[in-house]
Amino acid sequence: MTNVAKPFDVAIAGGGPAGTSAAIQLAMSGARVVLIEEKKFPRAKLCGEFISPECFAHFERLGVAGRMIAAGGAALSETVFYSRKANSVAVPSEWLASGKNALGLSRTEMDHKLLQRARDVGVTVIEDAHACGLLQERGEVHGVRIKSGRFQIANDCPADYRALVTMDATGRARALARQVDVSSGNQKKITKPTLVAFKAHLENARVADGACEIYFYPGGYGGLSSVEGGFSNLCFIVSATAVRRHGSDAETVLREVVMKNARAKYTLAEATARTPWLSVSLDGFGRRTLSPAKGLLTVGDAAAFIDPFTGSGMLMALESGQVAADTITRHLAGLREGASLELLASDYQTEYLKRFSSRLRVSGLLRRAAFVPRLADAAIFLFGLSSRLRRKTARATRHSSNREVIAPTV
Repeated sequence: MTNVAKPFDVAIAGGGPAGTSAAIQLAMSGARVVLIEEKKFPRAKLCGEFISPECFAHFERLGVAGRMIAAGGAALSETVFYSRKANSVAVPSEWLASGKNALGLSRTEMDHKLLQRARDVGVTVIEDAHACGLLQERGEVHGVRIKSGRFQIANDCPADYRALVTMDATGRARALARQVDVSSGNQKKITKPTLVAFKAHLENARVADGACEIYFYPGGYGGLSSVEGGFSNLCFIVSATAVRRHGSDAETVLREVVMKNARAKYTLAEATARTPWLSVSLDGFGRRTLSPAKGLLTVGDAAAFIDPFTGSGMLMALESGQVAADTITRHLAGLREGASLELLASDYQTEYLKRFSSRLRVSGLLRRAAFVPRLADAAIFLFGLSSRLRRKTARATRHSSNREVIAPTV
């Protein structure tokens, strides 16, 4: 037997920037929202922790810009790409938003502040609870079933949270969408992941002041930039084959693979990890199914995983949350009256593709060079010849809007 809770307009699984920003916007628009997060915040998260300057327009809209600035992150005025032999090319942050800096801030801080804001605007937040199932009727999704962790639901029974619309914001895991794939028989053949990502906060790294540094090396790339507390965040991607070859030890992989890049060898020579290494297997990039079933939408990395070296992952998470929230808000009155869910899915897909298709294509083309050292070397040389080409390419990896952006004064 399950406990049946009060119905909501929207149930969201996943408390990262995509899910939480959507929850905040929906609640501010008058929707009844429940947000279910598997972890207890604050918590660390594997991420490049680069907040591009365009994100601050979203933070202002959500009412959290001041909290983000007060968290003490590092101002990042440029991103510098280094070839294996330390040839470099820079992309100033102001090219992405005139006169503005990017921000280096941990996901521990950023996600926690977004979750606090969600509570402030009336979102029902349930932490330490796993979305273990979908509530489905006649092929439509009408909410989620959750199980508790340390958090206790009455008599330790699963709890059903019914909603008009359900959102999968669980990242690359796609915990809800995957259940639809399994039940419908459309699950893709399971293959071994070809890439592994690692992340830790470091002390005594020699990263240049105000720079996010990107290193290319055989089979992958990594990024290093300052964050709050005087630490640097290092996040890097390597081939799964290389990881196995070096015993799946992050420090060994760092020395034997990442530090094949001459600049990385210099900046990381005296660095030591001050947080546990986090790791995750990656099964690819690009777009996924946006609406796996009627009443279920995917956002953030659950909808598409953009290449981290573009520096637009956080922006895309916030934007996808906005697109989903805007679409649901337009349809909410009708859904409350029993309107069909098909139009919602169609509208969301149209708006999503309009916003993101171009940048995903551009990122896919750049990815081909990123994982081949000679191509990466050639690309850095080519982009170094023309600031116009660098600017145009950088802007092609994010939305083309020229709207005013409010950025941090850090």
